[in-house]
Amino acid sequence: MQERIVEIIVYLIHEMQTDKRLGEIDLRALSDKGYTQNEISTAFSWLFDKIHLGDNILTEGSRSQPHSHRVLHDSERTVVSPQAYGYLLELRELRLLDDMDIELAIDRIMMAGFGTVGIDEMKSVIASIIFDYDDSNRIGSRLMLNSKDTIH
Repeated sequence: MQERIVEIIVYLIHEMQTDKRLGEIDLRALSDKGYTQNEISTAFSWLFDKIHLGDNILTEGSRSQPHSHRVLHDSERTVVSPQAYGYLLELRELRLLDDMDIELAIDRIMMAGFGTVGIDEMKSVIASIIFDYDDSNRIGSRLMLNSKDTIH
């Protein structure tokens, strides 16, 4: 389920980058793709939480600054498919992941002993990184909404 929430978050950030406000995003498109109201609400909750904590997910200024790109080692390239690595880089460009998150994802994949990692496996690893709530700044927040919770 967390992988589906990451997909919704990616969709929302893509939409917001086209100068749409959260209230202007057509949520019917998400419902038509089979996402539940609970998943959509959870994605919104996560996004609001990140903004409330001061994370600059949506600022353009820091994107224009030059940065290096992580190149996979030969052994990593045999495990991580080009599509999975592309997805990892896309999330970095969307600022959902930073350089340390990329390293963490690659380390987890290599240590887990996967034969080959595709997009689905990468989504699972990324979800575990994005929704890791061991951070002391997040005390008191919750990721999952109850079935009757709504965001106002």
